[in-house]
Amino acid sequence: MISTAVNRSAELYRRAGGGDRSAWQELVAEFGPLIRIICRRNGVRGADADDVGGAVWLQFVRRMTSIREPAALPGWLATTAHRECVALSTRRRRQWAHVRQAVVEPVAPSDTKILAEERWAALRFACSALSERDRQLLSLVFADPPLPYVEIGARLGMPHGAIGPTRQRCLARIRRNPRVAALLDEG
Repeated sequence: MISTAVNRSAELYRRAGGGDRSAWQELVAEFGPLIRIICRRNGVRGADADDVGGAVWLQFVRRMTSIREPAALPGWLATTAHRECVALSTRRRRQWAHVRQAVVEPVAPSDTKILAEERWAALRFACSALSERDRQLLSLVFADPPLPYVEIGARLGMPHGAIGPTRQRCLARIRRNPRVAALLDEG
């Protein structure tokens, strides 16, 4: 069975080298999954895997005449796919290094950033004026991932039907805080 697959690979290789379009399609159909497996093993998925596959087939076309043993085609494709995955990972690391360097560079704060920091400071101040129970309630209500009201009620020892109205009262107290109210009036 293996010798049949080897002979088939060699035959497809010869036919594709002779310009047989259907042989090219069969080669891609037969060995495309192998390239995908190599990509997955290297953590390359989606469009990146498509790019690697395209690069492998391009390398194959460029080096087709230099492949001495057509029966070794699956191994050649697997090795080339692995090398393309490594090259892609190297390029990505270099790109991220440039992005990190650009992000770390000091930038003058914009008005938007200053306003956002001011809003967060006002919100933290207003929340600190709430009772411990109200802070716990808001923390649980706005948890990520969201918690069901039944669970919040059980944790706080309150009926789950009272959670919504209590939450509304807490948020109203926060909005009435002078620091928060001033920011709400502004924007």
